[in-house]
Amino acid sequence: MKVVAAKDQKAFLDHYRIRGEVFIKEQNIPWELEFDDDDYQSVLFVLYDRNIPIGAARLCGDKVGRVAVLKEERKKKAGTILMEHLEEHARQAGLKELFLGAQTYIIPFYESLGYEAYGGTYLDAGIEHRKMKKRL
Repeated sequence: MKVVAAKDQKAFLDHYRIRGEVFIKEQNIPWELEFDDDDYQSVLFVLYDRNIPIGAARLCGDKVGRVAVLKEERKKKAGTILMEHLEEHARQAGLKELFLGAQTYIIPFYESLGYEAYGGTYLDAGIEHRKMKKRL
């Protein structure tokens, strides 16, 4: 598996297709909520397995977002590989801490990577979330 920061049209399209599959089709999030202005200010990552896109994430400043792995690729360490690459990119950029909003069902995954939940639950696109952070 390999992670790239999108720099060409194919990688950008692969990134957005993964998010569309996971968030719009699978979770029924309206596209106008999924794709926002942060996309223009973010580093967009794509996870490939044998040149097939299977995951996506973005880093906007110190905020991790839109982490998505295709359903059939989950539980195969794809999310871990994607996050480790994103975190290394953040370290190289001089960031000391990362923040994210996690859907509550996926909190144990982020905790396994060293993130800590804080604050109460809140709704984002009608889905319960909690804020999380990690010192790099």
